[in-house]
Amino acid sequence: MRLACHLVLLLPLLAAARAEAVEPSPSAASSTQPTLIFMTDFGQRDDSVAICKGVMLSLEPRLRIVDLSHDVEPYSVLDGARFLAGTAPYYPAGTVFVTVIDPGVGSERQALVMKTKRGQLFVLPDNGLITLVERQEGITEARAITHPAWHHTPELSSTFHGRDVFAPVGARLARGDDWTQVGPVVKDWKRLGIPEPRLSDTALQGTVLAIEHPYGNLVTNTNGALLAKLGYQRGDTVRVTFGKGRELRLPFVSTFSDVPKLKPLLYVDSRGRVAFAVNQGHFAREHDIQPLTPFALRRK
Repeated sequence: MRLACHLVLLLPLLAAARAEAVEPSPSAASSTQPTLIFMTDFGQRDDSVAICKGVMLSLEPRLRIVDLSHDVEPYSVLDGARFLAGTAPYYPAGTVFVTVIDPGVGSERQALVMKTKRGQLFVLPDNGLITLVERQEGITEARAITHPAWHHTPELSSTFHGRDVFAPVGARLARGDDWTQVGPVVKDWKRLGIPEPRLSDTALQGTVLAIEHPYGNLVTNTNGALLAKLGYQRGDTVRVTFGKGRELRLPFVSTFSDVPKLKPLLYVDSRGRVAFAVNQGHFAREHDIQPLTPFALRRK
């Protein structure tokens, strides 16, 4: 009888212990699962992305791979640079980013690991991809990937460094290998020639970074807070010139439906940047605007 009573008392405790063992807390699971953000211009029609992931998971089976995008415009280092800068703030220190947009694969360009002031690591070719992350976060150190032990195989393909260099290095870093062992310190690297926004007494000078597909909105390098320094508030009409074209007068509004269908507008996008659009239209096509086109917002 006494033994039966003891068993009755122990059963709830055993059940709780079993549940705790079978269902670990989310915080415990996340602390042991390294995260790697992966971006390429490979597309999804062939096996390239899957091969790179296979290399990564072979080195670190616990790896959580987050696909930033594999549909970046082919060879567009500029798009890759802005996607990295747009995504990085949403991930914690220790996150590893692997980016393979590499039109110079097999050439003299270096493969790099770069550490930001926030403690994130970026594995990428030295072709300007780090430009906007560097402006936004700052770089504390960069190293060239030269140590063959970090490669997938001693013999590197001349056309698939995503598999042979970037994927294995990213996985090793994510699992905690010492990143300073990849190779020597690099003191300088390539940066894209994107001018910084410039505010003068008469205007704000900015640059169109990209066309937002498929809508045709203009993505710029200009922080929306600068509009207030020009004297504008929502509801005002803003004067803007693209390149050497004619001056446009656009309403500064909160969202697309604040203007009639097929009418242009200026707004601050979800990332806090000055942007231009046509409500249910295509601003870039209508005004023949390409990436890296300069623009000037006139003071109110």
